[in-house]
Amino acid sequence: MFDKENTMKADLILKNIGKLVTMQGSSSFRVKEEMNKINIIENAYIAVKNGKILAIGVGDEFGNLCGDDTKIHDAEGLLVTPGLIDSHTHLIHGGSRENEFSMKLNGVPYIEILNNGGGILSTVKATKEASEEELYKKAKKSLDRMLEFGVTTVEEKSGYGLELNTEIKQLEVARVLDKNHPVDLVHTFLGAHAVPEEYKENHKAYIDILVDVMMPKIKDMGLAEFCDVFCEEGVFTIEESEYILQKAKEMGYKLKIHADEIESLGGAELAAKLGCVSADHLMAASDEGIKMMAENNVVANILPATSFNLNKNYADCRKMIDMGAIVSLSSDYNPGSCPSENLQLVMQLGCLHLKMTPNEVLTAVTINAAYAIDRADKIGSIEVGKNADFVVFDARNVEYLMYHFGINHTKKVYKNGNLVVDNKVVVYDK
Repeated sequence: MFDKENTMKADLILKNIGKLVTMQGSSSFRVKEEMNKINIIENAYIAVKNGKILAIGVGDEFGNLCGDDTKIHDAEGLLVTPGLIDSHTHLIHGGSRENEFSMKLNGVPYIEILNNGGGILSTVKATKEASEEELYKKAKKSLDRMLEFGVTTVEEKSGYGLELNTEIKQLEVARVLDKNHPVDLVHTFLGAHAVPEEYKENHKAYIDILVDVMMPKIKDMGLAEFCDVFCEEGVFTIEESEYILQKAKEMGYKLKIHADEIESLGGAELAAKLGCVSADHLMAASDEGIKMMAENNVVANILPATSFNLNKNYADCRKMIDMGAIVSLSSDYNPGSCPSENLQLVMQLGCLHLKMTPNEVLTAVTINAAYAIDRADKIGSIEVGKNADFVVFDARNVEYLMYHFGINHTKKVYKNGNLVVDNKVVVYDK
């Protein structure tokens, strides 16, 4: 709250906030009933200095924070939340896969599409053929769209190269995009996204290249903070995934894992054993795996729009919350199983299909999502000293965001205290 002794002048004050969701709390994540406690201040204001939250308070008690250069913006009595966080995307890729759409509608399994050269492998081909400029323009368009939906931080994965040069190309494009775009990017190396066709009969040879060549090089270049593996039947086994992730851990990567998406292989248990920051998908995760994840503070990162698009079962989020798992939600934006940048739709699916409450959903795309990318000390809540990332929604309460589905509720977005979306239009300096 406002400190009367504080004489520092704000760069920006957002006043007349109808409901301010702060997500303030004593922990860097929320579980069980805590997920419903989102901390709302009515008739609030936010003061910003040097891109950080300087103060929050009630009414117009911000006079001491105003200087000659202070900008005062009016939230018009609307809802304000922390900037949304999309903690699992495949942002940078070439091409698209609408040619597979009819096959999916006819019930052809994803693994069958992959084994016939489609799926990930078709995007690998398109990404290899695309120039850095083409990849940049395509990804920037998607990132602008995410920003329009209120997303201020995005995790992005490589994985559409499956060989060193293209993996580096993806991550280099991401690095430049991170520098030029207001949305912050968190970088993940996913060379273990699929097995290249030439190594289908010799997984070990490709894994050796991953571990001995690609992972050390990308780490040395500082291109990725996390390492991820697609642990699934027909892709990487539990034993292969454990070997890759253990080597990544030894190199200093933080760990993520695509786990138990289609088959219950024990990916959740492996995530707990290795201390992964998150395990993602989890539609087929075992109760024991979820219990182990909860005990070891591994985030259960759930991707309901993928289930929606593939017409598959949804993860049992209610059980996960009841068991004490840290639950986050993300889009899984990618050209195959979830070609949508709309995190608000993901949030609405969280209520409609995962049976989460509106407050739980908002927790899952703010503070818990921040924890899923190891950023909870900087983003995910509106607290003094954190980054000034927040969204003004054209709504009066959180429930309305979930109830009125299929549209964009964003009115304004602030990133590090700068107005970057105004009346649903991107306005940052391009």
